[in-house]
Amino acid sequence: MNAARSYLFVPGDRPERFEKALSSAADAVVVDLEDAVAPPAKAAARDAVAMLLASASDADRIVVRINDEATPWFDVDLALLRQSQARSVMLPKAERAETIARVRAARPGIAVLPLIESARGVLAAEALAAADGVQRLVFGTIDYALDMDLQGPLATTVGLDAAASRLALASRAAGRLAPVAGVTAAIADEAALCADMERARAHGFAAKLCIHPKQIAPLHALLAPSTGELAWAQRVLVAADAAGGAAVQLDGRMVDKPVIERARRIVQRAR
Repeated sequence: MNAARSYLFVPGDRPERFEKALSSAADAVVVDLEDAVAPPAKAAARDAVAMLLASASDADRIVVRINDEATPWFDVDLALLRQSQARSVMLPKAERAETIARVRAARPGIAVLPLIESARGVLAAEALAAADGVQRLVFGTIDYALDMDLQGPLATTVGLDAAASRLALASRAAGRLAPVAGVTAAIADEAALCADMERARAHGFAAKLCIHPKQIAPLHALLAPSTGELAWAQRVLVAADAAGGAAVQLDGRMVDKPVIERARRIVQRAR
């Protein structure tokens, strides 16, 4: 799967919603066996997800969020992965690289997205990002705020900054895709969604968890380069090509290697 910008959650015990989620514009669909599913419905959800994985034509877009290692459902979720065609798994409450190894032993080759939701997880970010099979880190902001007992009007902004920076640094140092930002609970509040993603982008995040299809279009629009950004990037690349890759002046400013690389990334994002 290419670097997704949006990960849309759908409850694993609501198979009637699977098709709608997969027909949305989300880059990836996270079928959830964890928080969205009550304990009595776990087995039925697991069966529904197994059927989905066996029949889906675009299995590369599907990410299975299993239950965490401390629950009684972890081992049976691993059995599901072992017996299915799952390509990607989201591992909640990720705190130990050894847990990632257990998942990979059950389903060799599967891409793992550790969901970091605690102080222990943040402090282990470097080890988690460097573990074999990890595709990218995911920031579970709501659970992290609970774990840290973040309070006050700045809890969901300033309170998350240190952890967000650490996840982004760990991801970059390990050569992983940029991390995924947590959900915005206010489904109909597009301004809140964009504000959350803008702050995450400032830390180096490049994707976001979504809980409703209506969040996808504004998210993708936000992550796409503006017309002005794209025009600037194209002009930089034309000037750089004309200079043979050497530093050159454009609009009275020096354009050197880091600027040229930023322009290339903007054009890649536009594509």
